[in-house]
Amino acid sequence: MQVDHSLLLPDKHCTLRVVPMPADLNQNGDVFGGWVMAQVDVAGAIPAMRRARGRVATVSVNSFLFKQPISVGDILSFYADIVRVGTTSITVRVEVYAERNYSAPVIVKVTEAELTYVAIDGEGGKRKLPSEESPKMI
Repeated sequence: MQVDHSLLLPDKHCTLRVVPMPADLNQNGDVFGGWVMAQVDVAGAIPAMRRARGRVATVSVNSFLFKQPISVGDILSFYADIVRVGTTSITVRVEVYAERNYSAPVIVKVTEAELTYVAIDGEGGKRKLPSEESPKMI
């Protein structure tokens, strides 16, 4: 697998940043795919909750692509953007980049995914999304 050494982190707001630890490894020494999926779900839920102005639940993982293995010590940056808004649902695209090799830093895109969330009420039922007016600054 060839690595593009010219890749930079996207010039936009990073939704989540984490460093995997030894407990997150599989038997081959790479980070568990399930651990990565959980972090992607957390990152995708953040813009969905903001847009929904409340609780959301993951209803589908539309696509999930692991492009490179992730290792302990990689600094993972998750970028999540809303790509579609329905009446009750929000679809979010998440891209994950790893910063590695501190002596000669390299950035690689390791994962990309698209997930759909649905806005839920206090009882766990679907609810309509509020209008898209901007939140008030205090």
